Amino acid sequence: MDRITDYFELKLNIVEWIKEYAEKNKINSLVVGVSGGIDSALVSTLCAETGMPTYVLGMPIHQNEEQENLSDVHLEWLTCKYTNVTKLKFDLTNTFDTFVSSVDGYNDNKLALANTRSRIRMITLYQVAGSVGGIVVGTGNKVEDYGIGFYTKYGDGGVDIAPIADLYKTEVWELGKRLGVDQRIVDASPTDGLWDDGRCDEDQIGATYVDLEYSMEHGRGPAVRILHDLNAKNKHKMTPIPTFKL
Repeated sequence: MDRITDYFELKLNIVEWIKEYAEKNKINSLVVGVSGGIDSALVSTLCAETGMPTYVLGMPIHQNEEQENLSDVHLEWLTCKYTNVTKLKFDLTNTFDTFVSSVDGYNDNKLALANTRSRIRMITLYQVAGSVGGIVVGTGNKVEDYGIGFYTKYGDGGVDIAPIADLYKTEVWELGKRLGVDQRIVDASPTDGLWDDGRCDEDQIGATYVDLEYSMEHGRGPAVRILHDLNAKNKHKMTPIPTFKL
């Protein structure tokens, strides 16, 4: 799926949108987690392009070596290219392990543990953002955020703004290439990095991003059933919290 006719204009528009939001809301800086994947690589680069103080964080938790290396590569590239970027790296493995031990008896659900990793990272991002007068910038794309709800509630879903949430994954890949993101990151299989077995996003979802995009755009196609099922299952992430009203 590629709806974009001018990627240079798209970059300018997103960068301006971030700057306008920050100015309107008196935001001093931008904070982004960098996982080693294309979504966070693109968002962190767009934030750097604003010229605002941008804090980019590597936050490994029992991380796959390849994923951590790609994160490090992008963090280094950003700091070399942009003088407004500050690179931070916090190994949260011990924090995670301590938490898991502290909830003994309630720590055997692998999905819950994967989500806990994401939520510990969210807390870290907001700690830094609170310290520097910044906001946490989201890295979710259109399929994940509005199609199938493929993110952790109050984890990577806990953000202040979402600059690429209306871009399909294929558009994210293309814009990332145009901005000079390392080709190894562009080519890497998308993964949330929350599992020790190295599973990728498409393994978990059961469909490719290309097929999901087609089904979102046209309401049919090979992934339409998966799209509908996951959208229904994860609707609670994408709608306001149910509230009892007097």
